[in-house]
Amino acid sequence: MSSARSHANHRLYLARILLDCWRDALDGERVPAVTLSQAFGEAVREHLVAAYGWFLLEITRPEPVPPHPPRGCSELPAVAAGKAVPGEIRELAQLEESGWLAALLSGEEPAPETRRSEVNLAVPADHVPGPGQLQQWADYLEGLFDRMGEFLDEY
Repeated sequence: MSSARSHANHRLYLARILLDCWRDALDGERVPAVTLSQAFGEAVREHLVAAYGWFLLEITRPEPVPPHPPRGCSELPAVAAGKAVPGEIRELAQLEESGWLAALLSGEEPAPETRRSEVNLAVPADHVPGPGQLQQWADYLEGLFDRMGEFLDEY
């Protein structure tokens, strides 16, 4: 397993740990859900985006591997002269345009109506996807890594 793939797996693992902690905190009911969303949501999403970026580097295998992952196909290092853009990158670039991957990268989810109460002043300025949505994105990423990883391992 390459360094980029191990970084991708590690970031996915960290996202799953945060999701478990978020669910535990929700079950404890000591902190309002909207505040937990602010505390955990963006951190989980950032781990997922980083995992995706590291996986992009696993596919393209640039030399040297950059110290930080890209946030999408458009940020990948240029393909070496004489080499073609891998088909997986073309597929992922399409998913970045619309669908679940576009939503993950933009951090957008349909925002529910939110009202600020006099008791709880913590209302997010921007809506953060909930743990269910982020869990689904983590599952999709893991499936993508597994599917494309099997093909990459053959080379």
